[in-house]
Amino acid sequence: MTESLPLWRRLLRVLAIVLALLVLLVLSGLLLADRLTPQARGERSGVLPVQAAQTRIDREVSALQAAHPGQSGVAFLSDGLDAFAARSVITERAERSLDLQYYIWHDDLIGHLMARALHDAAERGVRVRLLLDDMNAQDKDALMMALDSHPNIEIRLYNPFRNRSGIWRMVEMVQRVFSVNHRMHNKSWIADGRVAIVGGRNIGEEYFSARADVNFRDLDLLVAGEAVDEANQVFDDYWNSDAAVPISALAYHTRAQLRLLMRESDNRARLDAAQPYLEEVAASRQRARASEEPLHWSGDVHIVSDPPMKHRRDDRHDWLVTRLVDMLTAARHKALLISPYFVPGDEGLQGLAQMRARDVQVGVITNSLAANDVVAVHGGYMHYRVPLLQAGVQLYELKAHGQATSSGLFGSSGASLHTKAFVLDDRHGFVGSFNLDPRSAYLNTEMGVIFDDPVLARQLTGEYLRLASPEQSWWLGLDGRDRVRWLQRTPPPTWIGTEPDSSLRLRTSARVISWLPLESQL
Repeated sequence: MTESLPLWRRLLRVLAIVLALLVLLVLSGLLLADRLTPQARGERSGVLPVQAAQTRIDREVSALQAAHPGQSGVAFLSDGLDAFAARSVITERAERSLDLQYYIWHDDLIGHLMARALHDAAERGVRVRLLLDDMNAQDKDALMMALDSHPNIEIRLYNPFRNRSGIWRMVEMVQRVFSVNHRMHNKSWIADGRVAIVGGRNIGEEYFSARADVNFRDLDLLVAGEAVDEANQVFDDYWNSDAAVPISALAYHTRAQLRLLMRESDNRARLDAAQPYLEEVAASRQRARASEEPLHWSGDVHIVSDPPMKHRRDDRHDWLVTRLVDMLTAARHKALLISPYFVPGDEGLQGLAQMRARDVQVGVITNSLAANDVVAVHGGYMHYRVPLLQAGVQLYELKAHGQATSSGLFGSSGASLHTKAFVLDDRHGFVGSFNLDPRSAYLNTEMGVIFDDPVLARQLTGEYLRLASPEQSWWLGLDGRDRVRWLQRTPPPTWIGTEPDSSLRLRTSARVISWLPLESQL
């Protein structure tokens, strides 16, 4: 009788088999490539042509455009309640079409209130097209299919999984690890092809100041006029791309699901937590009637985006990162950057250092470890703090519990930065979905608004200064041994030697992650 193998050798054999299976699974994904990706089956469609006076929005925007020919009107939406109300009001006023694309749509209070608003619009005869990234759509098929069952609503998923849930979705993620890594991070809400909201907010409670534990400080721009034609083209390009697959080709639905969704949305609208949002929508209607012109009109505003099939193109000339880097490197005296996930990489570090060498003031606001909702990103960012500070870059990190300055329902609770923007030379600027990290640059698709306008630049600078204030953020510096220190600038000023407001476990996790070769995925 042969002796049984030692336990360690049996475990080693099992581990080798598991690793071999994983390698074979990934190799099969590489060899089969796009054959594993669900193929687009939706009919092509385009934005419905705008008319001079067909809808209420047509009439309002046409009158404003007549007074500002060739220009675009812009309004900043930094407050969560205002951002919710703006979406709700333009949705209520839409009479022709609603075109939306989002990275995340949560199944929560805000998600249900906005889903109900889309359904109500569809009931009025409005055509609704909703494009969602599929990475965060797991377990939401019932919600999506309920809406999609309405004859005036169609939902498509970007780069979707064949397997909708469970272990097989996980197996597919491993097999398609390289192709599923490319996601649609765009965020836009377009009403009647005339008014667009573009920026950093996804659809969920934390993006609209509706959670009791943590909320994102975020920024959108409401745009009307010439630039909205660019938003319409971006949406149509994505909607008709090979990466967009109708949810109806991936999952099954019944009419009963729609009835259940509407009952649940009605119940949520009756909750006490929903009342401030519904009241803000009513107040926003009153403000819109009382104000003849709430927008700032400018002749140099553009809505820009990555190509929808970015992950299949080696030519980067039309990638958003190329355009934004060109803007940054052209700065002559000031560059103020806001990015929740800030991993500049060696190339970005070199670029910022060269700007400082040209005597350009460079300031960066990002999340502190305690405020960052993705510890891995902070681990990637940690490497760059010392060389950035040595180069003369001003670094600020948002506090997790800054003083509330917005009218959000839970403004004094934990905060995490989610605004993605920059302002250059007091006139050029960008607001959108693009983080200053490798994922936004090379993996995800992104979009946003760029402008050349001193008034808009002044507004964005005000947002930067608010976030950089002593109440909201830490100022970073180096001690005599080039170690990072955090300055608490509220009286009495105090230097802190470790990541503020963070636990030993959190600091250890970030440090360990910083040693791993993950930067290209952050």
